[in-house]
Amino acid sequence: MRKKIVAGNWKMNLNYEEAKLLLNTLINSAKSGNTNAEIIVCPPAIYLAAFSDILKSQSAVKLGAQNCFHQDSGAYTGEISPSQLKSLGVNYCIIGHSERREQFNESYDLLAKKAKALLKHQIQPIFCCGEQLEVRSNNVYKEFIMKQIEDSLFTLKAEEIAQVIIAYEPIWAIGTGKTATAVQAQEVHGLIRARIAKQFGDKTAADINLIYGGSCKSDNAKELFSQTDIDGGLIGGASLDAAEFSHISNSF
Repeated sequence: MRKKIVAGNWKMNLNYEEAKLLLNTLINSAKSGNTNAEIIVCPPAIYLAAFSDILKSQSAVKLGAQNCFHQDSGAYTGEISPSQLKSLGVNYCIIGHSERREQFNESYDLLAKKAKALLKHQIQPIFCCGEQLEVRSNNVYKEFIMKQIEDSLFTLKAEEIAQVIIAYEPIWAIGTGKTATAVQAQEVHGLIRARIAKQFGDKTAADINLIYGGSCKSDNAKELFSQTDIDGGLIGGASLDAAEFSHISNSF
């Protein structure tokens, strides 16, 4: 069943005191705000345990991780397993973010393993996909995005992929001064939903959540979220500003 989602990807930002202050501000804002969206915060992994304790006493904000490994345990120094995330009450986990793909060479096959591993522990993957400026300029972005999705997610069963949140992030519109319009964003979301329908059926396509991971801010969130196939946003820099993030969360 589709729901409205606003997830904040804090990336590698904020010291612990700053992060805790932001979290508590967001909790208070979510409790007093007028939104029916699922609000998710994805802090640096080092803060997950403390945040889990803070969030246990409320339901307004859910906890997400920024990444995971695909094994439950073993000699993988520095990695974090889905089972460990589950033990902290983590509900969501971002995988396949463009920064992970480009800076850490994450492959389609690796992301397929991560998606499977997270679903095994009832953690919803937030699966990122999207194209660079060169791909967009050469007008092959549709094929490029479909390959990202097909090669990493199409080994899943219909009931499994229905639990995945797909976040479209046009890399060419992030930090470049260029802006993806709501029409451009809707085009890709519509293509993704149609491809899911072709592979898994209309019901699965109708149930899956598709969110926008580009430069989403309070001044364009309402227009983006009003599009037929856009169910919310994966917010980067704007999620570090409590007032801005709250405005986005109330944009539905």
